[in-house]
Amino acid sequence: MSTIERIKLLPIERLDPIVVEAVASGFRGLSRLQTEWRSGQNRFDQPGEAIFIANDGDRIVGFCGLNRDPYLGDSTVGRVRHLYVAVDHRRRGIGSELIRATITTSKGHFSRLRLRTDRPDADAFYRSLGFAPVQSEHACTHHVLIDGLEGSVLH
Repeated sequence: MSTIERIKLLPIERLDPIVVEAVASGFRGLSRLQTEWRSGQNRFDQPGEAIFIANDGDRIVGFCGLNRDPYLGDSTVGRVRHLYVAVDHRRRGIGSELIRATITTSKGHFSRLRLRTDRPDADAFYRSLGFAPVQSEHACTHHVLIDGLEGSVLH
């Protein structure tokens, strides 16, 4: 059984196996995450930001980050970053739990979360969690309003 954990420091070496798998499947977000972490460019340490990992024993089987959206000049908008679940752990609710943890953490910090994806299965996944498609925003395909700062409602 997997557990979701909010962490402060990214265990870079423990992340290597899932990064290799992600890159092999065409997802480069986790390798970019490692590069940005090592350089100090993104440490998920600004107000409202967070990192979540899913563990199965000592193995990291999922990841999701929450940043202030770097594409907007609005500190009340967050961005879901680098969501990935290991292939052999998919369809077990891990991705949903990672997103729920991200949404819960964003309350009180962000009024809206945005993300970008180009995969139809990811579109269906995010819609199932209350995200709505966005047609005309730069670097964004989906968003969800967060209960809190602007009194919006999250289903």
